[in-house]
Amino acid sequence: MKRVLVSEQLADSGLEAMRGAGLEVDVRLGLSPEALLDAVRGASALVIRSATQVTADVLEAADELVVVGRAGIGLDNVDVESATRRGVMVVNAPQSNVLSAAEHTIALLLAQARNVPQADRDLRNGQWNRTRWEGVELHNKTLGIVGLGRVGVLVAQRANAFGMQLVAYDPYVSPDRARQLGVDLVPTVEDLVRRADFLTVHLPKTPDTLGLISAELLTHAKPSLRIVNTARGGIVDEGALADAVRDGRIAGAALDVFVQEPTTESPLFELDSVVVTPHLGASTVEAQDKAGQTIAEQVVLALHGEFVPFAVNLAATEANATVQPFMPLAERLGRLFTAVAGGTVDTLEITYEGQIADYDCRVLTLSVLKGVLGPVVDEPVSFVNAPQLAEERGLVVRETTSSSARDYVNLIELRGHTADGSTHVAGTLYGKQDAPRIVAIDDYIVDLPPSSHMLVVRNTDTPGMVGRVGTIVGIDNGINIDELDLGRGPSGDVSLMLLSTSTPVPPEVVTQLRATEGVVDARAIELAD
Repeated sequence: MKRVLVSEQLADSGLEAMRGAGLEVDVRLGLSPEALLDAVRGASALVIRSATQVTADVLEAADELVVVGRAGIGLDNVDVESATRRGVMVVNAPQSNVLSAAEHTIALLLAQARNVPQADRDLRNGQWNRTRWEGVELHNKTLGIVGLGRVGVLVAQRANAFGMQLVAYDPYVSPDRARQLGVDLVPTVEDLVRRADFLTVHLPKTPDTLGLISAELLTHAKPSLRIVNTARGGIVDEGALADAVRDGRIAGAALDVFVQEPTTESPLFELDSVVVTPHLGASTVEAQDKAGQTIAEQVVLALHGEFVPFAVNLAATEANATVQPFMPLAERLGRLFTAVAGGTVDTLEITYEGQIADYDCRVLTLSVLKGVLGPVVDEPVSFVNAPQLAEERGLVVRETTSSSARDYVNLIELRGHTADGSTHVAGTLYGKQDAPRIVAIDDYIVDLPPSSHMLVVRNTDTPGMVGRVGTIVGIDNGINIDELDLGRGPSGDVSLMLLSTSTPVPPEVVTQLRATEGVVDARAIELAD
């Protein structure tokens, strides 16, 4: 009998579903990291929520593990890359708690506006303070929404019922989609903060979103601003938020998530105008039932060797042997495309040239969509939900193939158009080792392997530019440059530098580069998950 280790609380319906499928369900709550290493040995499946850390060491110890099931949406606590490398499937329950998360956002919005928990506490302590806890109405206030994914859309629909004015920042949502939702899109998060009376965050936690709500951003806020975060801890700089509330630069905040969890200490806890809850976004009976039942179904399917709808990492055996090596390249090209575009495209054109064009490339298109959407949506993107997420964002995908190759035996090429112009990236596999190479960016010919940390610099074609950029990056800021390649575009007057670095290039370095004479544009790109 195959054993399923359940390391966190799971709905009884989920436990019974697995037992009914003939699985041994081993529930062990509150395991220490060391105890988990021992408990996971011999287990065929590991079912978790948000507290258990499934690290590379855990996966190495799990000698018979087939699947990791996350009863919820986020996968911050799972090393998906290590799992994929070991052939361990990772599944989640992507639709289980979106409604609960949206409702909790509205609950915090109202609690913050009307000081509900503070007044409750005072009254229980024998104090009748009607005037102290005077609140504000939601009606006719401007709600700024950072991220129009599934939860963001549900919040917008509910806030609309309160008569709120809806404004959003999401460069990857089309204007047509925003108009359908009755939402006014703004070009920058600074513009959003300037207009908002309430600001709610619905983003994934990535290197680009970490610390997004920063001290500098809050300098643009109105004194009436109230911030709500039910997304992920760390997107809001908690220290900067506490300072802004304490100094009266914004009116207050309501948080359900924190940079360290669990936590009982924060400068925010000392402030009367801050409402806090201990990550309750998914803590409803309905959400837990849905998550438990969904993850149980996925685990049973995985252990029976059947198709698993919510697998976030596709088993390599499901792709043709010729196409399979191109899947990581396709996903990285998608991430590169999104970073270079810096905004939404209405149409994504994917072209496959050469030998791979003679095979079914649909799995490569799904890999591209995973890469394109992964950095910008508020839930993990799988091979199953990628087309639906693209459709929700108004993204039209066109796939073309050509078995006649031009400069390469095989080539994957992505094109799209933004308000600022067109975006183009291309890549191939090279040599007997199938080494991935980026071979074009915006029609500039380059040749560099994709890496976790990259920098794209457009500059005038004048002497000394390589030295200037290298000095700023390497000498002035101590960032090691691993590789560099130069490309010339069709017009010949602007060149492109593509750099791989050992560590991420911070935003302040990008700003420094953009202010340098001869530099037309600079973008830091993170291709790692």
